[in-house]
Amino acid sequence: MDGFRAEATAFLDRAARPRSRAAATTWGEGDDRVSLFRGATPEEVREAVEWRRQVFDAGFGWITGPVELGGRGLPARYERAYLELERGYETPSRSPLGVSLGMVAPTLQEFGSREAIGRWLRALYRGDSVGCQLFSEPGAGSDLAAVATRAAPSGSDWIVSGQKVWTSGAHYSDVGLLLCRTSPGPRHRDLTAFMIDMTAPGVEVRPLRQMTGGADFNEVFLDGAVVPDAYRLGEVDGGWKVAMTTLLYERGAIGGSAGGGAGLFRMERLVAMLHHLGRSEDPAVRQAYARVHSGVAAAKAMRARAEAGARSGRVGPEMSLSKLALTENLAALSHLVSVALGPKLLADTGEWGTFAWAEFVLGVPGFRLGGGTDEIQRNIIAERVLGLPKEPVSPGPSANGSGGSNGSA
Repeated sequence: MDGFRAEATAFLDRAARPRSRAAATTWGEGDDRVSLFRGATPEEVREAVEWRRQVFDAGFGWITGPVELGGRGLPARYERAYLELERGYETPSRSPLGVSLGMVAPTLQEFGSREAIGRWLRALYRGDSVGCQLFSEPGAGSDLAAVATRAAPSGSDWIVSGQKVWTSGAHYSDVGLLLCRTSPGPRHRDLTAFMIDMTAPGVEVRPLRQMTGGADFNEVFLDGAVVPDAYRLGEVDGGWKVAMTTLLYERGAIGGSAGGGAGLFRMERLVAMLHHLGRSEDPAVRQAYARVHSGVAAAKAMRARAEAGARSGRVGPEMSLSKLALTENLAALSHLVSVALGPKLLADTGEWGTFAWAEFVLGVPGFRLGGGTDEIQRNIIAERVLGLPKEPVSPGPSANGSGGSNGSA
């Protein structure tokens, strides 16, 4: 490990500039924008891709991947060590590639055919291709099993028609992880997953404008798009297993931010803000700060426990706990800045570090939906951790026989 750290440090010293800790904690210095859904600009996407290629070519882009596919074949602790080192340097944000690297690529590696893996996997990890996740639909959000987009077999291909929505990064993605209905079979045994070329004829992407002002999400319309059977993930009608695996990766990736670190939950910056505003002795503010601090500390401990379980081959509902912890900590942080800033949160006076939090506060409710709603996460914990009875299925007809149960079933 010492040799690996030395190699990684040497690369980072050559390729990036060390991050100034003073700038990160000194009030009034640096970029004061704080947001959850900031909408990556074309320049930010380009920078993220270029940095990814540098990292990959230096041997740190797929540390746990198989050597024959371009990885280094090392245990996960080496990847964690590299990421810890990288946080000490000024590098482009990973956010534009978060879905691609954290969800699409590992799912493809687990379920993809030789052709699909050869076409997309190394390209995804190097940043030569960017992936998005095509799951949610206007009538199938929390109830993922109710997807209506259909794929019909046609020789060695599938013809896909339908609509997806809330697709992060689709407007700059090259490939999508797509979930479709492929048979009239029983619930959870009538779906199939595919990798679809986002530039293929019949694929149309339309951005959605958010109340934060950004446009991170998209509608995707599929009108007779052709997908080769070689790009199918898993078995025909076995897509539910693929989707659940992807959601585990998603919740793990989202929940990994719950413990803070160099991002939104930098306690030094929050303390500096409270002192600057003269609110550090206010009992209500101190209580709100304590809630954030304790929540982040608990999330770090829980995350460490979940990672230990993952290393031993046990990955399950712990990821839902991490995702819930993140949304609770984000809500607590939103409350803290709202109490501390008061009217300064509502009107832009030009004062550094005040109105800049408005975009973050507006974005917090959306995180209760992404990666599975908080209610879905609580159902998973109740049923799979506590052993409570499943939520009853609502009676009544349904076009796909899905009833009213949710995607956690």
